[in-house]
Amino acid sequence: MYTQYETKMEKVMTFLKEELGSIRAGRASASVLDRITVEYYGSESPINQVASITSPDAHMLVIQPWDAGLLKEVEKAILKSELGITPTNDGKAIRLAFPALTEERRKELVKAVSKKAEDAKVGIRNVRRDAIDDFKKQEKKGEITEDDLKNAEKDIQKLTDKFTARIEDEVKAKEKEILAI
Repeated sequence: MYTQYETKMEKVMTFLKEELGSIRAGRASASVLDRITVEYYGSESPINQVASITSPDAHMLVIQPWDAGLLKEVEKAILKSELGITPTNDGKAIRLAFPALTEERRKELVKAVSKKAEDAKVGIRNVRRDAIDDFKKQEKKGEITEDDLKNAEKDIQKLTDKFTARIEDEVKAKEKEILAI
């Protein structure tokens, strides 16, 4: 009965995790490259689908395209992105050195995380609103009773609370990662 709404809320969570993964937290993570694409045989492809990405240490990513001709394309894509890191091209691979974050930058990132969390909470509340509207329509049509409507509203609220708590947990973990020196 509630699976469609739970699925929609799960999609909001998945999106939030992707958004948080793309926020650079001072340590090298291949997920910051997920949204960066390069042209490969006439179509835009994510870097992780055209190259191997390794992390030799906590502050370095090494990108080795499988096709050596893509090296310049990957470098240009990284420079155009909002990553804020200048790539180093040695002719065989591209190195990304992640500098330590300043205190001011950490605070900006925490604000960005909070904004993304609030957006996710709005998404969860929208799913709740849609669910309650659906149940109210069913009650008007006589498909469910008033008591069923009240129970459905309680259950949807419990589901909303569960997902809101999960959002808070994700945000706390990301803030802890950002603020760790």
